[in-house]
Amino acid sequence: MRRPSTVAATFLLAATLSLVHPAAAQQAAGQPIPVGTVIATKQQVNRGIDFVGRVEAIDRVEIRARVTGFLQQTFFKEGETVKEGDKLFQIDPAPFEAALQQAQGALLQAQGTLTNASVQRARAEELVKTSATSVATRDERVAAEKNAQGAVAMADADLKTATINLGYTTIISPITGRIGRAKVTRGNVVSPDSGPLVLIVSQDPMYVTFPVSQREFLRVRSEGRKADRDSLVVKLRFSDGTAYSNDGKIDFVDVTVNRGTDTVSVRARVPNPDGVLTDGEFMRVAVQGDAPEEKVVIPQAALLADQEGIYVFVVQDGKAVMKRVKTAGEVGTGIAIDQGLTAGEQVVVTGMQTLRPGAPVVASPMPAPATSVTSPTKGG
Repeated sequence: MRRPSTVAATFLLAATLSLVHPAAAQQAAGQPIPVGTVIATKQQVNRGIDFVGRVEAIDRVEIRARVTGFLQQTFFKEGETVKEGDKLFQIDPAPFEAALQQAQGALLQAQGTLTNASVQRARAEELVKTSATSVATRDERVAAEKNAQGAVAMADADLKTATINLGYTTIISPITGRIGRAKVTRGNVVSPDSGPLVLIVSQDPMYVTFPVSQREFLRVRSEGRKADRDSLVVKLRFSDGTAYSNDGKIDFVDVTVNRGTDTVSVRARVPNPDGVLTDGEFMRVAVQGDAPEEKVVIPQAALLADQEGIYVFVVQDGKAVMKRVKTAGEVGTGIAIDQGLTAGEQVVVTGMQTLRPGAPVVASPMPAPATSVTSPTKGG
């Protein structure tokens, strides 16, 4: 068998080296690797505990028909905001107007009968004084008057009922809020048994309810951060990680523990002036105290992880040094560090993918990212 020529072997070696990552080649050759670094800084941050919560409307009303009739007209546009007192539906009022007139006539008849009965009773009382009529006749006149009074009362009640039913043909909004999709269209017969015609949910403010485990209660208590609700701030993030602009306050802690989940339901009241929050959506909830702590903060891009946990590279004496860290939650675009780093250290944020501890590096300062929100959230 022929051995490869020296030229061919040289060509294969060159081709193999050309496939090696430049940084790895530099490291293999002992040449310094270029990296970007930022200086770890200390910031005032608030410790927080992270939960998952659900947005709930404070007022949630299912609009139902209170009388039976044909739905004549709809006055709202689905999905828009309606105000308290706005007309929503109109049920055909004609049968109810006729019933009202009938009740008015029945009341007039009953009043006429009462007037006659009262006159007859008064006359009988005068006649019985002169023995011109019997006591029995007078008693009959008194009873007839009482019956007539009862008939007037019943006719008056029927008139009020007819008036109320006529008013129910115009369905108005009992609250201000966003209205959903109509379940029934005009021309259909609706009744109290038809179910909800439409749903209205209030918009501002909103509730956010989240479960808190007994373990978290015990941890908060052991750290001395006991339940002064007024000192706690509730911050929200949407499911995609973006922050909600308005903070909330806890206004209710349930009095019992859910035996199935071993959690206590906690509720926060959150402003929603722009209608951004939607009833029923999930949110990330961070509950924070009002006592800030000083923490080292670095960019999130500096974090690396392996089977042993989270670590970062720092530059010391021109070499890469690996340091294990314990994080304390997000701070804007950065991350707060509980243990493992001190302020002033050069933390590698770019070029660390191929670094090894002790590798020589050439550090280039990078602009530090803005961390306008100094409120880390820490999962329980």
